[in-house]
Amino acid sequence: MSKEKITIYVKPTCTTCRKVLKILRESEADFDSVNYFEEPLSKKTLTQLVKSLGIPLRDLLRKNESIYRELGLSKKELSDSQIIELMVKHPDLIQRPIVVKGSEVLLARPAEEIEKLL
Repeated sequence: MSKEKITIYVKPTCTTCRKVLKILRESEADFDSVNYFEEPLSKKTLTQLVKSLGIPLRDLLRKNESIYRELGLSKKELSDSQIIELMVKHPDLIQRPIVVKGSEVLLARPAEEIEKLL
């Protein structure tokens, strides 16, 4: 088992984030938790995370959030750069939790996905 430190990007009130944090604590993993509402992700960091996830950027959008509807994102053709800028400005748009361990990055949805990194 690799002893690389894990970084998890969370919203503390998110149920899935809390489940993943519980799994990490119970497995005694070495991890840092980053509340990206208090420590906003930079455009560069978010771009790198999306690239490492290897998923289409729009798959990282939380489509059920009110801000998604308010901004009319389902109806707009936006560049990836424009979407990233909106995600940085409105962190509720970002699916969570995003977990990083070394060069591996995953979206821990459902929470049990974290097992892949432990």
